Amino acid sequence: MKPVTVPLYQAKAEFFRMLGHPVRIRVLELLSDGPMPVRELLAQIEVERSNLSQQLAVLRRSGIVVSVREADTVVYSLAGPDVAELLRAARRILTELITGQQDLLADLREADLTTSGTK
Repeated sequence: MKPVTVPLYQAKAEFFRMLGHPVRIRVLELLSDGPMPVRELLAQIEVERSNLSQQLAVLRRSGIVVSVREADTVVYSLAGPDVAELLRAARRILTELITGQQDLLADLREADLTTSGTK
């Protein structure tokens, strides 16, 4: 029996779907600065413990984060530096998009002023 292979574009889509939750993104942003215990993540994100636990489980199953138990504390960290770089790239892309939208808005306002002034 031949193993089922997933096309790369489909695997990428599933990866981005997995990232598609605000709590997961916030966790990854926080962990980009270094390992963090669950209690600190809870304090920073301000969500219910069960919600955070669920989102951490998704990230852990995907292999993006890893956890270690230190006494009675669980500490999470990124599995590698690539995720932090992906988040930085997303920030750059969003910055460019927003800047472009602001430029367009300014052009529209200027055109509106020009048009209303000729009536």
